[in-house]
Amino acid sequence: MRRTGAVAAGVVGGMLLLSGCAAVDLPLAGVRVGTDGTPYAVFRPCGDDGYQGPHLDGRQRGAGDGPVTTGWDVRKEGLHGDADFPLFTPPEGWRARHRGKQELVPRHTYVLGFGHYVSGDSYNGVVEFTAERIGRLEPGQVWADGRTMSRGAFERLAEDSC
Repeated sequence: MRRTGAVAAGVVGGMLLLSGCAAVDLPLAGVRVGTDGTPYAVFRPCGDDGYQGPHLDGRQRGAGDGPVTTGWDVRKEGLHGDADFPLFTPPEGWRARHRGKQELVPRHTYVLGFGHYVSGDSYNGVVEFTAERIGRLEPGQVWADGRTMSRGAFERLAEDSC
């Protein structure tokens, strides 16, 4: 299964290389907490853009590109629209493949993201965070772009980034 992921990444990377441009990382993904403290993933693709490859990768802090020990990934393509769902429970129709513990683990770094890959207009919606960082969020706050902000500020940031 690891080989398939590497092949897919190689194909996407090769297509981007041949197109002469690389996907840019944009602050279109964030993490918020519900009133009960449950963390939620928030995706805001640009306009009506489709996206693919949503994922949550958790690695032990300091492991660099070491193995993913917690999270999920989705191979489904052609996803559209904003998404807001419990962090470890992607929409059922996405048929996510789960890995490891399905909860935030201390001393882990997480990357949540998705990709939009079109010649000349490719981007990744991505956010990096830790369990400790998300544990400090209040309901109504979002972690995105390396900082805490209100939900409204995140929506404006995402819209302005497109």
